[in-house]
Order: sequence, then C-alpha cells, then structure tokens
Amino acid sequence: NSRGTASLLKDSISFTEVSAAGLFEGHDLLRRGFTSVKNELVPSHPLELTEKNFQLNQDKTNFATLRNIQGIHAPLKLQMEFRAVKQVQRLPFLHSSNMAMDILRGNDESIGFEDILNDPSQSEIMGEPHMMMEHKLGLL
Repeated sequence: NSRGTASLLKDSISFTEVSAAGLFEGHDLLRRGFTSVKNELVPSHPLELTEKNFQLNQDKTNFATLRNIQGIHAPLKLQMEFRAVKQVQRLPFLHSSNMAMDILRGNDESIGFEDILNDPSQSEIMGEPHMMMEHKLGLL
C-alpha cells in the first residue's frame, strides 16, 4: 500500500536533516538560547509578525513608489547598492553600526528606540574571536 508507506515517511525525519545536524548533536544554548515549542508555533502578539517585517515592508513600498515615479532603473539600482553594502562586513566578533545601510535607507538622520536602548543581541560583549571566525567559515 503506497499510501500507508507515504504516511509513515511523512512523520519520520529525513536523512538530510539527520546528516546535516548530526544525530547526537545537542542544542547550542550559547548561540540559540533556550528552545520553546510554543514560541516556534505562534507569535506572542498579533503585531509581532508585522513588527518583524516592518523594514522589509517599508523597503517594498519605497521600491514600488520609486518604480512608479522614476521607472524600473531606480529600484534596481538601489537594490544593487543594498546588496553591495550587505556584502561588506566587519569581522564577526566586532560590533558594526551598518552606517552605509542607514544612509541608503535614509535612517541616518533619525533617532530611534534602538539608538538609545539597543537590543540585547547588539551588546558590546565581544566573544572569543577564533571560535566566532571558525563558526562563520563553517569549520565548527
């Protein structure tokens, strides 16, 4: 019965997931924090998804406006500049303000919540440089 076999395979873990993460590899609390199934299933507040995607939605709106006003070349040029700025980064253990990205988005002259009360993921605590570089290069 092919349906019975398909339903059994749907509930099982695929071979690529096991081999990529390792069968006996544990959860890395230092990098990923504590796990909670509830947090992965539903957002804690209805506006959480909107707030997470705010910058993406704002960029899409700006690109659509640019396309309507100046033509297709303006959003394409701006997207190309965004990609170029994202590729240039500091070493992973050094804090980066992403000033070039703020200038492209026009956020360089505004003061927001994150400028005064920065979120904890952007803390000034420097990690161990060798371990962070090895993780970025995929050696760990």
